[in-house]
Amino acid sequence: MDRITSRRDFLMKTGVSAAAAHFLLSLPSLGWAASSSTPKKKRIVFLFSPNGVIPDHFWPDQTGKDFQLKRILQPLSDFKNRMLTLHGVCNRIQGDGDGHMRGIGCLLTGIELFPGDVQGGSDTPAGWSMGISIDQHIKNHLQADPNTQTRFGSLEFGVMVPKRADTWTRMSYAGPNQPVSPIDNPYQMFDKLYGQTKNRELLASVLDDLTADFKKVEQLISVEDRRMLQDHVEMVRGLERELQAELEMGRKQKDIGHAVPQLPANVEEQNNNIPQITKMQMDMLVSSFVADFARVATFQITNSVGEPKMRWLNIEEGHHELSHEPDSNEAAYEKLIKINTWYCEQLAYLTKRLAETPEPDGNGTLLDNTTLVWTNELGKGNSHTRDDIPFVLVGEGLGFEMGRALNCGKVPHNRLLMNFSESMGIPVKSFGNPEYCGEGPLTGLHS
Repeated sequence: MDRITSRRDFLMKTGVSAAAAHFLLSLPSLGWAASSSTPKKKRIVFLFSPNGVIPDHFWPDQTGKDFQLKRILQPLSDFKNRMLTLHGVCNRIQGDGDGHMRGIGCLLTGIELFPGDVQGGSDTPAGWSMGISIDQHIKNHLQADPNTQTRFGSLEFGVMVPKRADTWTRMSYAGPNQPVSPIDNPYQMFDKLYGQTKNRELLASVLDDLTADFKKVEQLISVEDRRMLQDHVEMVRGLERELQAELEMGRKQKDIGHAVPQLPANVEEQNNNIPQITKMQMDMLVSSFVADFARVATFQITNSVGEPKMRWLNIEEGHHELSHEPDSNEAAYEKLIKINTWYCEQLAYLTKRLAETPEPDGNGTLLDNTTLVWTNELGKGNSHTRDDIPFVLVGEGLGFEMGRALNCGKVPHNRLLMNFSESMGIPVKSFGNPEYCGEGPLTGLHS
């Protein structure tokens, strides 16, 4: 009899609820365990910040390995040899929607928006994207392979993403017309990741009680039934050992501060708490990788047309409002440099956390097997251009040759999306709109 099926039947017959049985069978030791031939882990994270950048203080002047970081990218100076800047990657997707809408809605999908009734600041109204996003595409393929399956497949983190659901607020898509909502409340994300810990403890207690009950009835049944019961008791004992191992591992991971982070209490979702919420979410992202909950993630800080007021930088105006100011407005220009530098500091914090966190299997650090992709819906805010979309990559997870600044020469971003898929072990002939994929993935990225 199949091991999983027999255990599920047994759990149900002993009174454990269907939900509890499903949870037990989802533990690593009961169904998600990796085989001894599991390939090296690869992870990818897409980090989004809005409203374009200040190109003159963002892109390195030199290409190749002999490049210097401009002001905005200075927070990554400690990781210069592990980063890759890709200038000249352009979102060519046309059609319905304004620049911001097509900027975020087509960023990871590489395909047009459906006609719809969401009216932007200009152009025609639009709806959701017509296709799946690259993160969900990769997730689906990884989940289809037992060697790369994880508990969640992908995780969608957010920071102060508006509660309304519209084209400006979603970057991830499970398919055409299927936007994926990020979780921007860190306590909700904690419950998603770790809310089953109490269930493990409760189920361990339930199994203790079952063993005691079996002993009570042992003398009241026939020899054949007793033999069958003893088999079940052995199964229960096996479940107990596995649960205790899970709980002990959880305690050890908690002790080293990785798998179960300690969240400060009562941090409200409000503008002035954006730095703290960002840190809480990033700490949980790192912890989720330690526990191998997912190998794909998106991390969306606010949204397209994002309007946070970065008072912690002594900036009272909203980000989007400032991004529309002409370059001749020196005060606004300086504030935008500070805002984008702050976003880079968040990337640097996440990079540092990954770099200092060992892989549980001893195979280097998390950053050795993870690539962070920092991007944006616009190349520059006041022109609304989607040329030269920011793409800054950090970490060796995709096997790209790092420590370089490249000029890609005005290429459709669909080709880079193909690189992401291919480097995660999923070759594709095109991604998104095939009209922009004719030359295939970008060349020269791999070492």
